[in-house]
Amino acid sequence: MPGLSSLSVYHHRDAEVFETIIHLECPGITMTRKDSPVLILGGGAWGLSTALHTVNSGYTDITVVERAEQIPSRYSAAWDLNKIVRAEYEDPFYTDLALDAMEGWKTPLFGPYYHQTGYVVAATGRAPQKAIDHLEKALSSISSHPKFAPEIRQLNGAKDFKDHTWQYTGPLTGFKGYFNRIAGYAHSADALKGIWEHCAGRGVKFVMGESAGRAVELLYEDKTALPSSNGTGPQAGTTERQCIGVKTADGKHHLADTTICALGAYSASLIPSLGNFAVARCWSVAHVQLTEAETDYLRGIPTTNVRDLGFFFEPDPKTRLFKLCPLGTGYTNTDSDGLSLPPGDRLPPPQDYIPFEDEQKLRQLLRETFPWMANRPFVEQKLCWFSDTADSEYCIDFVPGTNKSLAVLSGDSGHGFKMMPSFGKWVVELLERNEQRRPRWQWRNTDLRGKDWSASISWRIGQSRELRDLINDKDKMVKARL
Repeated sequence: MPGLSSLSVYHHRDAEVFETIIHLECPGITMTRKDSPVLILGGGAWGLSTALHTVNSGYTDITVVERAEQIPSRYSAAWDLNKIVRAEYEDPFYTDLALDAMEGWKTPLFGPYYHQTGYVVAATGRAPQKAIDHLEKALSSISSHPKFAPEIRQLNGAKDFKDHTWQYTGPLTGFKGYFNRIAGYAHSADALKGIWEHCAGRGVKFVMGESAGRAVELLYEDKTALPSSNGTGPQAGTTERQCIGVKTADGKHHLADTTICALGAYSASLIPSLGNFAVARCWSVAHVQLTEAETDYLRGIPTTNVRDLGFFFEPDPKTRLFKLCPLGTGYTNTDSDGLSLPPGDRLPPPQDYIPFEDEQKLRQLLRETFPWMANRPFVEQKLCWFSDTADSEYCIDFVPGTNKSLAVLSGDSGHGFKMMPSFGKWVVELLERNEQRRPRWQWRNTDLRGKDWSASISWRIGQSRELRDLINDKDKMVKARL
């Protein structure tokens, strides 16, 4: 390899200088120092997966900074009972990634949290054409796939659905769809807790709490830039800001050679330019409290996704909560600069509330499937915040202008949790290659602020609204009751 022999004449004790020599003389080589400090901001699904895969890859000085007092963190989109694990995608790239992740869910580490109940996808007889089109594309994406083809059963009409899932007792009006055996759900909160405990046992350090673990400012210093191996980086010798860590709410500085921001919907509070293309958005979540007998009755039902109404899971045996979510485009919290972030409150408003239109969707979903539950009160209602992109692509890349010292993991777009067993290895690839080689996951130099692109996404129905409108609606509802 050109220039390699010349490296033997250098015996610098300063590893940073040695790394610089390697980059300048052998730009194709990436020298990763696995004993250098790595700081991960956020203990959600992607942050914990990154901690897991970095420690698995031999990194020895890893610290996770998390705002919550414990994990699972209520600031994570995965602070939830369960999330769908499926591989239906219009893009085969993500189908293959999801299949790989599903193998990870079947390992001893992740397996306790995975439940392969199967997956029913349907549309009602009143579904808009967009919902029908997406269902047909999802079915097409797997019906010809060698992994899925033997495991798919088409369902046409109420009888087919009830023959397959005898617990469905509603009319299932005009239902058409399919059942996929190779899918199900993962208990997301339990998965976070389990991987947290595993990583802590492996030596990963955790700094947690509203004061000690809340990142309030990234720390920088000027440093001479290094070129990338493909020539797309800064010109050698120019000056860039080097991220050297983070300041937390208690005033402490946590220093690191590499800082990885995995704060999900909150990331743009530290990296405002990320908000140009990654939007904080939320969806509604509700639950019905069941009895022990009702929980047993619904045990083993497939995860069910009715494209024009919403989806639900088998009830959680520990809490006896039956979770369901409406489908739609969600809600943003846009400020005067066009940036959407979750509210800064420790417990963001509105609490124990979902919008009226979402409640109506869920009531209709229950009337069609489990009418005996349709008028039950909803409990533990909340809004689940996540990071969203216009093309539903992730961003796993270094932040420009930081000399590859600051990486960001963002844009889960509502389909990121299922990748938890695999996600961290893609971050390790980024660190060890020193660049993001997949164009779809690179940083975007586009500014989409002020543009509502939510309805253009093929699998979402409706129009986005602003959080302030929801709060106004709730206030009006309370006043009307008084």
